[in-house]
Amino acid sequence: MRLGIYNAILHDRSLPEALEVVASLGLTGIEINSGGFLPPVHIPNLDEIIASPRAADAYLAQFAGTDVEIAGLNCNGNPLHPNPAIGHKHAEDIRRSIRAAAALGQTRVVTMSGLPGGEPGATRPNWIVNAWNSGSLDQLDYQMDVAATLWSEIDQLARDHGVKVALELHPQNLVFNPAGIRELVERTGATNIGVELDASHLFWQQMDPVAVIRDLGPLIFHAAAKDIRVNPAAAVYGVLDNRFRRLRDDEDRTSLGGDEWVNEWPTNSSWDFVALGKGHDTAYWTEFLRALHEVDPDMAVNIEHEDVQLGRIEGLEIAAAVLKDADAALSRSLAGVAR
Repeated sequence: MRLGIYNAILHDRSLPEALEVVASLGLTGIEINSGGFLPPVHIPNLDEIIASPRAADAYLAQFAGTDVEIAGLNCNGNPLHPNPAIGHKHAEDIRRSIRAAAALGQTRVVTMSGLPGGEPGATRPNWIVNAWNSGSLDQLDYQMDVAATLWSEIDQLARDHGVKVALELHPQNLVFNPAGIRELVERTGATNIGVELDASHLFWQQMDPVAVIRDLGPLIFHAAAKDIRVNPAAAVYGVLDNRFRRLRDDEDRTSLGGDEWVNEWPTNSSWDFVALGKGHDTAYWTEFLRALHEVDPDMAVNIEHEDVQLGRIEGLEIAAAVLKDADAALSRSLAGVAR
């Protein structure tokens, strides 16, 4: 497998410094954020790269001799948001990322399906968690129609540029499980739309990422190595724990576009993002990599670090050690099978 890091946790330093961190951890790839919810800190000249082969070559020259290569572009956001200040911008970021990926010789762009409002004229996204009533199914039909219009266009653009677009199965998106991606692909006839398999968002939904990988098979284009820990509070509040606090405008907070912001995580939460190994052991991650290997032995698997109890580098060190150990265990077992 090709092991790397999603670069958002390294946005506090320059690209050359980030590449040094990746190499020092014995990893070979860096997934570059290219817009959406986060700014393209390490690739700010996207438009120049798209327009000029010379600019693309100059960007790629920064990787020469580092033993690190680009392992996809990432522009996670909500391209279906009914507020055009968010939705239209994030959709355009996906288009730019596809064109930039092609200019850089890349074949993977990671994003999210997005989530529209529940009916025409809505101003906020509406996530149908459990469609037990007919009205909810009506809303889902409308939302899938909205999604199909955008994703048919994006699929064609991706196909024209030789790029695969990998959708993260992320809650509060229209596509957050295998049924959703299959319906989107069926409605659009997409050939270049598939999945970025981020284990963390499946874990907290009480899904088994290994089972999901084997269910989706070739629809998986890319992967993220990210863990969670389910806490005792889940017994009381459940995994849909919604006790978030709205941050005031005088507090440090992260913009999601328009007038939307990240909220503060619940105290005594039902679950938390943790570094690899703190939620599931190396043996589990070995089987995770094994399932991905069955789909594509050359698949990029990139660490995403969001463990707030660990520093940026500390968390990456812990995660990299577990992921490399899992990869080594997989290699040993495959060699044994080969003999």
